[in-house]
Amino acid sequence: MATTLLEDAARTQAAEAVAAIESQTAAEVVVAVRRASGSYAHTDAWLGAFAAYVVLMVLLFIPQEIHLLVFPPVVLLSYFGGMLVGRLLPSLRRALTSRKVQEASVRTAARAAFTELGVSHTSRRTGILVFVSVLERRVEVVTDYGVDPSLMGAEWQDALTQLSAAVAASTASEPFFQALRRLQAPLARALPRLEDDVNELPDMPGAVA
Repeated sequence: MATTLLEDAARTQAAEAVAAIESQTAAEVVVAVRRASGSYAHTDAWLGAFAAYVVLMVLLFIPQEIHLLVFPPVVLLSYFGGMLVGRLLPSLRRALTSRKVQEASVRTAARAAFTELGVSHTSRRTGILVFVSVLERRVEVVTDYGVDPSLMGAEWQDALTQLSAAVAASTASEPFFQALRRLQAPLARALPRLEDDVNELPDMPGAVA
């Protein structure tokens, strides 16, 4: 999804969705995409240790006699090989990292991006960041002080649920855009667009490192 959302056609589609939302509301919506919110080095290290252990057991118990000097480099190489597998297979990395750790990583990264992308700098404090973290297949929506979710009720919560489901279930961009457009109705009701509203933040989705 990271590559898809950053392609020109998808970026244009995202900008159009954001512009449509903002045409009806005083909120400023920003979409940001990140390939991963955490390094998950502990998961890579666990995979490396597991690979090294398996290789060590094979070296110890195969019937062929192996010189002891072979053990250290082979075990070390298997450790780094296991780590590399974790980096090359995001789905495996995601499966072996606890949901709690992933949620915390995405939440922290989203709040950092909220400041980094200037979403907290709108004049009426009505910025909303829709943060997509691809490896974890999670979305985190961060709202500024001027946006009160309690005023938007169940429709807002349903829209957030649809966003999360779209990111979790598919790597395609269209389900995400469909879910994103669902934010418009509750925002328009709670924060209707004012005559003097100006577009303070870019509509194009951004990528954060």
